[in-house]
Amino acid sequence: MTLQTEPLTPELYEYLVGQGSTPDPVAEGLIRRTQELLPQRAHMQVAPEQARFLTLLTRLLGARDAVEVGTFTGLSALSIARGLPADGRLLCCDVSAEYTAVGREYWAQAGVADRIEVRLGPAAQTLRALEDGRQFDLAFLDADKTGYAEYWDLILPRMRPGGVVLADNVLRHGRVLDPVDEGDLAIVHFNEQVLADDRVESMMLPVADGLSLARVR
Repeated sequence: MTLQTEPLTPELYEYLVGQGSTPDPVAEGLIRRTQELLPQRAHMQVAPEQARFLTLLTRLLGARDAVEVGTFTGLSALSIARGLPADGRLLCCDVSAEYTAVGREYWAQAGVADRIEVRLGPAAQTLRALEDGRQFDLAFLDADKTGYAEYWDLILPRMRPGGVVLADNVLRHGRVLDPVDEGDLAIVHFNEQVLADDRVESMMLPVADGLSLARVR
C-alpha cells in the first residue's frame, strides 16, 4: 500500500465521477451548451467532481453568503447556489456579460437564480466596493491567475471565522514544479502565500487541476 494519492486512469476517473458526481440534467445541459458555444474555452468549467464538491461543501458549512471570483458560464455558481439555503446569496464577480449570460437559463431551471447576483467588472474593484460589514462563509477563486494574490488579500478580511476559501488550478497541470509562463509563476507565489498565512489552516486537494482549501481561524 502506498501513501500517495492514486493516479487516475481514464477508466478509474469515469468510475470516480459515477460514484456521486455525475452531472444531473440541468448541469449536463449547461456543460453541453458551453461546449457548443465555446469549444475552445469549455475546459474552463469546473470538473464534475468539483461541481459536486462545491455543493456538498456549501451545505456542510451551512453557508448563507458566498462569493466567487470568475464565473465563466456559471457551472460553479450553479453548484454553490444549490448548496445555499433558499435565502442564501452568492455574489459572482466576472468581466464577461456574454459568458455569464449562458448560465442564467440553467440557474433558473435549477430554481436558484434568485440566490445569484452577478456584478460585472474587474473583480478587485468589485470587492473593494463591497458594502461595509459584508462577510462571507465561502469564497471560490477561479479567475485570472495573476490576480489570485490580490483577491485573497481582499476577500480574507471579509471571511467569517470558520469560513472557507477555495482556489482552483493551483497545480497548473503540474507546471508549478517547472513554471513556463506568468500564470504559472503567479500560482507558485500564491500557493506560498496561502501556506504562510497564519490566519488560515490550509491544504491542497488533488481534485482536477488542484484545489486549495483554506479555513479561516
